[in-house]
Amino acid sequence: MGLKERIESGEAVFGVVGLGYVGLPLAVEMAKSGHKVIGLEVSEGKTTEVNAGRSYIPDVPTDELAELVSAGLIEATTDFSRVAETDAVVICVPTPLNKMKEPDTSFMESAAAAVAPYLHPDMLVTLESTTYPGTTEEIVQPILEANGLKVGTNLYLAFSPERVDPGNPVFQTRNTPKVVGGVTHDCTEIAVAMYARFIDTVVPVSSTRAAEMTKLLENIFRCVNIALMNELLQVCERMGINIWEVVDAAKTKPFGFMPFYPGPGLGGHCIPIDPFYLSWKAREFDLHTEFIELAGKVNENMPYYVVTRLMEALNTQRKSLAGSKILLLGVAYKNDIDDMRESPAIKIAELLAEKEAQLVYHDPYVPKFSFDGQTLESVALTEAELASADAVLVVTDHRNVDYHLVVRASRLIVDTRNALKAFDDNKVVRL
Repeated sequence: MGLKERIESGEAVFGVVGLGYVGLPLAVEMAKSGHKVIGLEVSEGKTTEVNAGRSYIPDVPTDELAELVSAGLIEATTDFSRVAETDAVVICVPTPLNKMKEPDTSFMESAAAAVAPYLHPDMLVTLESTTYPGTTEEIVQPILEANGLKVGTNLYLAFSPERVDPGNPVFQTRNTPKVVGGVTHDCTEIAVAMYARFIDTVVPVSSTRAAEMTKLLENIFRCVNIALMNELLQVCERMGINIWEVVDAAKTKPFGFMPFYPGPGLGGHCIPIDPFYLSWKAREFDLHTEFIELAGKVNENMPYYVVTRLMEALNTQRKSLAGSKILLLGVAYKNDIDDMRESPAIKIAELLAEKEAQLVYHDPYVPKFSFDGQTLESVALTEAELASADAVLVVTDHRNVDYHLVVRASRLIVDTRNALKAFDDNKVVRL
């Protein structure tokens, strides 16, 4: 029985390298479709949790994971030789930037090198880690072929960008369409067959490069439009116009406009990082992506702008930022999740600490977080805590926060998310 037949019959065993925000939800959907899944991790802590049926990813309910583990459909291990038992392996590891904002493909290369010795003929490998066009074929393919297998002959290789949106109550792994591009036509066909087992809609494209570029386009689109709103925010502030009111009015147009919103800076695993992957790669072709780089510059400046606005607000109270107690309200990169990756709260906290502010924070999802060698623990959001702060800085607009209490008890509030839209109070300063 060939690989495609094993996949379509449900007999194929799938492997997932990296059991984080992307990999664990993917493994769960694979297992729910009836396939045996082997999760491969370098972290013994994660493998222990998964094998005990305990989820550490908010989008994966513990009871759902526990049921699949009990049924023998999901197993996690640090032993990469178990790749030999699989028919298809999906690589879901981070692709960060280094300090020079250049792609760091080391996690991806390590993952490919870890699975390569255990690959066997008639097997599929797909890469989901976001990266620049050409990575799958230029970096991953040679590593996988080092032991004699040949992509397109006895090994199938494809790229399928992850589209995870942590905390999204509507679109999750199964019902988010999956773009797939293989090195060859047969690679695409096999990869489409695999994803169709547990994804509602699979969208094949002509190549790995097209699939890689698709993910970058999605996030560059958001990055540029958010930068536009952050720039207009500053224009409107100078002109005495409420940018939030303007966006609300503009989005009543039923065509030709899509609302984006300003904020304290970009966060998450994609939008602050992915555009720079294309900027870096474009230089190989003697191109400078000035539009993308300008958007990055505007967005990266927002934490500085937020701190400046906070200083101006304190000045109206005849207070200096140095020595003032600042309560950060919300530190996750977006509302209603615990994800701190690239959160603008980290840079804001660093800037406030540099200016000798006294920092505390409250976040119902993040019990503690670290920045610049310091670690803070979340304080209870009480009337006394709010009243003792010289200013409350709303960085993340979690919906389970009692904003009535915040407005009632606080002396000064700087709101970077329009969380206090419903409150008309002169103690509230909006970006």
